[in-house]
Amino acid sequence: MLIHIGFDLQFQLPAPTSILLMLYTHPEQARLLRQPEQLVIQPFVPVFSFIDWFGNRAARIQAPAGQLKIYYDNVFQDSGIPEPRIDGARLHPVEELPVECLQFLLASRYCEVERLSQAAWDLFGQTPFSWQRVQAVMDWVFTNIQFGYQFARPTKTAYDVFMERNGVCRDFMHLAVTLLRALNIPARYATGYLGDIGVPPSPAAMDFAACMEVYLGNRWWVLDPRHNEPRIGRILQARGRDAIDVALTTSFGPTTLQSFKVWTDEIK
Repeated sequence: MLIHIGFDLQFQLPAPTSILLMLYTHPEQARLLRQPEQLVIQPFVPVFSFIDWFGNRAARIQAPAGQLKIYYDNVFQDSGIPEPRIDGARLHPVEELPVECLQFLLASRYCEVERLSQAAWDLFGQTPFSWQRVQAVMDWVFTNIQFGYQFARPTKTAYDVFMERNGVCRDFMHLAVTLLRALNIPARYATGYLGDIGVPPSPAAMDFAACMEVYLGNRWWVLDPRHNEPRIGRILQARGRDAIDVALTTSFGPTTLQSFKVWTDEIK
């Protein structure tokens, strides 16, 4: 299956500004792209790409004042197979976890593990010590959190989502990640493309989509409590502790987003 992916982002900058970009396809999946990756910046500025501390391909630019356009277009080769289910995967006690997993048990900017620890054990402490505990968290978040773009705000944390019972896709992930970490299960946040492939088309404009990864059976599994079903054609851009680590753009100065377009379409 071929998937046409890309974006067109336009900003207004009142002054020259340094910007960190997390807009490439993740290095693990870049080999499946049909074309070399290139960020088109208008007006032209040098793009310095690097691999960050979580293994993501990032970039930095020094943008001039005025209008800034960031454009990307590519084709991705996907298997067309739905994501695997976690059924039967082994849940590890903490003492068995690889060292690199331990940071994903800790609190982070949007995931206040200590504030939701008691709630997590009250809700899920009696579930089996197995993959079923993870699935119980996914089911609970899917069932109890209302999705809506009107509920979005940049400062919203997992605790806020738990108390307000609403949010956008990143809020679903933050809450599920936090509950799992509180249960001593490594979980991390991820973002990328997810088109309406194999599901009824959504009337909402296309956007980037958050997901999460959970460590079971000596590997990481992709999960998504927003939809709570394996999907086809998810393409990873970046992963980290929470949304702060994988923001599409981080501006070290004031910027105004004027236009935001994303495309993720199966090529028939």
